[in-house]
Amino acid sequence: QVQLAESGGGSVQSGGSLRLSCTASGLTIDDYTTGWFRQAPGKKREGVAAIDSNGRAAIANSVRGRFTISVDDAENILYLQMKNLKPEDSAMYYCAEDYSRLEGERNIRGWLLLHSPEVMIDNWGQGTQVTVSA
Repeated sequence: QVQLAESGGGSVQSGGSLRLSCTASGLTIDDYTTGWFRQAPGKKREGVAAIDSNGRAAIANSVRGRFTISVDDAENILYLQMKNLKPEDSAMYYCAEDYSRLEGERNIRGWLLLHSPEVMIDNWGQGTQVTVSA
């Protein structure tokens, strides 16, 4: 049984930093398409960052230059390092894993832009809340 467990969320002031973690069990993160999505109240779930099995990353335009995605292969943990946080980054952040095994930045960027990711993507964590105050 696949389980994804996010941690690291919290409340910070604008300009602050957080590092989110996603611990996976039941699968190896590096074997599949994996990434982070977020959803603010009343808004659609949107892709933030994704990484393929070769370490190539795709970052959403809204967070590029501020967010970094990485994988600790030994610990089977996915990270999202967030710097210079803004109030508009406030949302529930979800770790997602898909059996599609997409490769290359173009393909995983397309994965981030899925119209209905909640339906299309295979596995989700429960989410961790990030709140950024002005």
